[in-house]
Amino acid sequence: MVQKTYFKTKDYCKVKFSFKVDNAETIEILGLNSDWENSVIMSRKKDGSFSADVNLAKESTHQFKYLVNETEWINDPEADSQEPNEFGGKNSVISL
Repeated sequence: MVQKTYFKTKDYCKVKFSFKVDNAETIEILGLNSDWENSVIMSRKKDGSFSADVNLAKESTHQFKYLVNETEWINDPEADSQEPNEFGGKNSVISL
């Protein structure tokens, strides 16, 4: 799930990413702000889901993927859209 909170007086939007995958020990978000080398580490909740809050510039678009257990790349089915990537797959897209 991707939940957006806009602020009238701020030039950014607070985006809450929530995701759940069976047997996940870690989940990271990569690609935000075109940064595929540095990840956003998601926090594990008691119910087994993971979440992270990220501030992203208003009127911007970001491709991203979740990296589960440092081995499996997964898209968010609730992202705004999907875009083809250079590896023949797709990336999730969030538009603000």
